[in-house]
Order: sequence, then structure tokens, then C-alpha cells
Amino acid sequence: MKKFTNFKLNMYTDILFGKGTASKVAQKVRQHGGSKVMLVYGEGSIKKSGLFDIVTGALNSEGIPFVEFGGVRANPYRSEAYKALELAKKENVDFLLGVGGGSVIDTAKAIALGLDYEGDI
Repeated sequence: MKKFTNFKLNMYTDILFGKGTASKVAQKVRQHGGSKVMLVYGEGSIKKSGLFDIVTGALNSEGIPFVEFGGVRANPYRSEAYKALELAKKENVDFLLGVGGGSVIDTAKAIALGLDYEGDI
């Protein structure tokens, strides 16, 4: 019989959706103890819509440093998550902010997992 080790895993996700919520991201980062953010987003609609400026403006106004990982495509490859993970580790990121749809959010979750796990994400 295999021996089992007890553990606790908490993968907290806070999803904000709706009018005016983008301007509150810096408050959420602070609330959850973030000090350096990786902004994960898709292939460009965030910039065309003005959402990028709102989110980065909120982070800048609170003095929260961030790095960008853009270009996440629909049905992203795991290699993209590993590329972002390498950047997140290099930049000492402690907070992942996925701004976009399911592929962006899933990529951000994979990066978050990889920050604390040395195995294959």
C-alpha cells in the first residue's frame, strides 16, 4: 500500500466582472498581499478597448510594479505558460492578474501553479 502525505492546496481566484471593476484591480492586489504583478492578457483587444490603460493606470496610481505577458491565444500552448513562468520567476512576481477570457485565466493559473511547484505544470 502506498503511503499518503496530507496536504492543503488553496488556489484562490477572485473574478471581477462588470462596468467600473477594472479600476479596482490595485485594491484587490493590495488586499491579497501582492507586491509585484504579472499582467497576463490576450492578443490585443485589451489595448484596443482601452482596458489596458485603465488597469495599468490603476496599478501605477497605487505604485504597484508590474510586468506584462501579452499575446495569449485561444487554446494556448503549454509552452506559452512556461515562457511566462520563466519571466515571472526572473521578475520575482508574486501576483498574477489575468485580464481576458478563459484562455488568459487558465494561463495565469498555470503560471501561479508553476511559481510554487517545480514539476510539470
